[in-house]
Amino acid sequence: MNIRPLADRVLLKAVAPIMDSQSGIYIPESAQKERPFMYEVISVWPGKEGVTMSLNIWDKVLSGQYSWDDVKVDWKDYKIVAMDYILAVVED
Repeated sequence: MNIRPLADRVLLKAVAPIMDSQSGIYIPESAQKERPFMYEVISVWPGKEGVTMSLNIWDKVLSGQYSWDDVKVDWKDYKIVAMDYILAVVED
C-alpha cells in the first residue's frame, strides 16, 4: 500500500482501545455515544504552510467522532483526518 495524505491530513487505522479502569467501573461502548476513537498513524506528510505535523508513523492517537473520511485499500479500512481533528497522542 502506498498512500500519501496531502496537506495537513493523516492516514489512520483503527485500533481497539485498552479498557482498564482502576476504579472497577465498566461503561459499555453502547453507553458512550460521542467518544473519541483510538487510531494508529499509518502515514503522515510534512503538512502545509503554517501547520506543524507533530505525529510519527505508529503513534496512537485519539480523534473526534465525525471528523474523518473513510478509505478502503486492499480490503482494509482506513480513515483520513485533518491534523486539527487529532485530539491527543496516547503515550504508553
